[in-house]
Amino acid sequence: MTTATIERVGRPGHEAVTMSRVIHSEWIKFKSLRSTWISIAAALFAAVVLGILFSALRASHIDQGSVGPKAPTHAQLIQGLDPTLISLRGLFLAQLAVGVLGVLMITGEYSTGMIRASLTSVPRRAPVLLAKVAVFGGVIFVIGTIASLVAFLGGQAALHSHDLGVSLSSPGAARAVIGGGLFLMLVGLLGLGCGFAIRSTGGAIATLFGLILVLPLLAQALPTSWNDNVNQYLPLPAGISLVTTVHQSNTLGALAGGLVFAAYAVAALAIGMAVLLRRDA
Repeated sequence: MTTATIERVGRPGHEAVTMSRVIHSEWIKFKSLRSTWISIAAALFAAVVLGILFSALRASHIDQGSVGPKAPTHAQLIQGLDPTLISLRGLFLAQLAVGVLGVLMITGEYSTGMIRASLTSVPRRAPVLLAKVAVFGGVIFVIGTIASLVAFLGGQAALHSHDLGVSLSSPGAARAVIGGGLFLMLVGLLGLGCGFAIRSTGGAIATLFGLILVLPLLAQALPTSWNDNVNQYLPLPAGISLVTTVHQSNTLGALAGGLVFAAYAVAALAIGMAVLLRRDA
């Protein structure tokens, strides 16, 4: 008796479904949407322009505050100052555009019915989510890191004119710039996970903004000792540690904060994966 080996190549006339082809398909969908480039342009504008503007305003404020017989000295005004964080503060507005884009990456397909075509072409389903994570996460990390670098260089140029700036070789500066790209990527993946889990654009955006913006406000209602312990483990405060070089006693370090923030994104994606596998499109 002989044994025949059968290779699964899909239906006649169709190429086999591979992860690389699924990723290529998701890249085509990603780059062809107008909302993609509008959201990315808004994020770049917020990160770069606001970062430079905040840096210039802070430098001017410190100079004005050190004038007068009873004014604090220049050294007192800059004590505990984090010049790197000042130039990267535009990322906190850019995160909203990136988070919304992450939601739209999947809820747009549910609203138009395109998700049925995607799942028909890739019946195992899981590769659809993984391909979106790879395409979206990779693009946002690269663009976010570039935006962080430009914002840092422009912001430090404004701060240097008032003897406040630091260089990219300063302790923690390069790590914070890369952390800016990671911060935006994780916000976007958190939004993508919410989109997969909820499937509604409005509901997913509301959930995302609730996690990022509302939870820290609610934590402020707690007693101070509780707030100090709880707040550092919330998504936004944990994520901010990625772009901070001067840490306080009640904040997480860059590594710990990054891991906490990543855990939120992974949890959202895991829930989204479970919903994708168990529910009909």
